[in-house]
Amino acid sequence: MSTTPTTASLIDLAARGQLPLHQYMDRATIGWITTNRPDLQPSPQPALRPVAQYLLRRTGLPRDWMAEPRLYDSIHGVRHAMRTAALAAVLAEANGLDDADTTTAVVAAAVHDCQRHHDKDDRGHGERAAIWLAANADTVWGRFDLTATPRRVTRAATAIRLHDVPYGAFSPDDQADYLRSQIICDVVKTADALDRYRLPKTRWWPNAQHVKEPAFDTFRSLAFDLVSISEKAHLAGAHSPAAVLYALAEKELA
Repeated sequence: MSTTPTTASLIDLAARGQLPLHQYMDRATIGWITTNRPDLQPSPQPALRPVAQYLLRRTGLPRDWMAEPRLYDSIHGVRHAMRTAALAAVLAEANGLDDADTTTAVVAAAVHDCQRHHDKDDRGHGERAAIWLAANADTVWGRFDLTATPRRVTRAATAIRLHDVPYGAFSPDDQADYLRSQIICDVVKTADALDRYRLPKTRWWPNAQHVKEPAFDTFRSLAFDLVSISEKAHLAGAHSPAAVLYALAEKELA
């Protein structure tokens, strides 16, 4: 378990506009999140293929892959990465993606925030992570017992680079890259957006206006449950990867 700084809760700090650069979940905040659960329709039970389930068990990535090790257990750290990867796998299944594209989406989701410097609006972290991925492709795909191919690396890096760029802010070059990797980009963007129930203001929670994925609303309930279960498990003493794996097992995803 991480050594969490003894500070005011994220919910109190957010209300005062005083969130720090490095933000860690606390009991008051997860209690507030649970209390404010939206009126969500139950999500259908996804039936993930064995390849997706195997990949999700490998998404507890090493701490030294993070540009800032203090973020490993933060709200943009490994728990967020693992849940985003799980939601990417669910969305890939909902879209009928084949094993190759599912794998690309899961790998991209798992590392999309690894080059963040802090938990606030760290502009350019997607581009930094895409460059890092390209430079470390063999290591990353090797983590999943896979071979990095130019197509896989290019499509994953494009999704990572664009995940923090709003669709409406795409440059002409961004748009051209997006169209060559559209489904992977849409899945990763949507999975990342669905995991926003961890944030300490309801206006920062998932918003369908920012995504282009028809299945977004379908899996809001699942996304909320993954946050609630894994964050509570972490605060109860589980190491971050173990906390998310526990939540995935509870939801029969891995």
